[in-house]
Amino acid sequence: MKITDIKTFIVGIQGKNLFVIKVETDKGVYGIGQGGTTARESSMNGMIEHMRDFLIGKDPRRIEDINQELYRSQYYEGGTIIAAATSAIDIALWDILGKYLNVPVWQLLGGATRRHVTCFIDGPAGSGRSFADQAEDLVGKGWKTIRFLPETGDPEFKQDRDSIFEPWESIYWTADQIKQVRQRVGPDIQLAIDYHHRLNVAEAAAFCQRIQDVNLLFLEEPIRSESPDAYAALRKMSPMPFAIGEEFSGIYVFAPFIEQGLANYVRLDVCNVGGFTAARKVAAMAEAHYLDIVPHTPQGSICLAASVHLCAAIHNFAILEYNYLMPHLPVDLFPKQLDLQGDRFPLPQDPGLGIDFNEEAISEYPPARWEPPHCLRRDGAFTNW
Repeated sequence: MKITDIKTFIVGIQGKNLFVIKVETDKGVYGIGQGGTTARESSMNGMIEHMRDFLIGKDPRRIEDINQELYRSQYYEGGTIIAAATSAIDIALWDILGKYLNVPVWQLLGGATRRHVTCFIDGPAGSGRSFADQAEDLVGKGWKTIRFLPETGDPEFKQDRDSIFEPWESIYWTADQIKQVRQRVGPDIQLAIDYHHRLNVAEAAAFCQRIQDVNLLFLEEPIRSESPDAYAALRKMSPMPFAIGEEFSGIYVFAPFIEQGLANYVRLDVCNVGGFTAARKVAAMAEAHYLDIVPHTPQGSICLAASVHLCAAIHNFAILEYNYLMPHLPVDLFPKQLDLQGDRFPLPQDPGLGIDFNEEAISEYPPARWEPPHCLRRDGAFTNW
């Protein structure tokens, strides 16, 4: 079997873009994959075009070999765009292999370690203006783990657009809201917060102190992750469980966070880390340190399906992110998707990823001109979204 073509598609959905690829072979078997560096789709597209030149004619079943070549064939190996493009191709190759052998991808990864994959959901999926209202609604619908994003209490602040974000205002307001959630839903519902790396070390430590009696499952990405030493400093200031890693590209950047005990949950993204091939290695590294995986999956149907297969096969899995916008993905573009049952996905039974992408429908979903929000402090200084 040989690769005959790699097609790329930038598809506009819900105001953002999905970067989808299709790897075709001379046996008529194709695979679909996805790159996860949202809002940088043109860069991923250019990288795939470059990689296509030396992938045509290769055996798509040599997945490890191809993954190594994609990551290391540049003198300046790795990087965000290379890892995202590698992820897309790698996922598509596993999809091809599963279809060729007529088994689901999780079977290729070593077989199932569980009967289903349990998910958490974000607070805005629930009705009501306050965190507590949203949580109460979601608990009533059967969700047992709920994650919230920080806000500021300012009605002008919006998560999806340019806004003013003042860390201390957010710390006070978000801490109060999450305390109200705990009082409303009781001690048996798992709660988490994703701070989207918007704080510095001192601010993150202060937030942890204010909510230490809430008993969070984890605090996600409280600070930026370029410096493991900064997380080490924060670790000394708080025993809060941290979930880190969704923006990491490649396996090597995870090492200090796992080996030094800085991460308590590993937030790898199969569409950014290097596909299944790299994700398995990160999971094994984490398992050797008794850490569980909490995959990042807001990238659409392909990313979600790939994550379900990964979580089904690895033993050290905790819980999977389920983005509340997922049910609204168009069925003409993704005519076959995994079916959430309650708060979980049963094991996919169809070959490969078990989903499909209809390239004939892409004319209905032109690329969106979307840029992540650029947030400012009140004095005009740029800050993280």
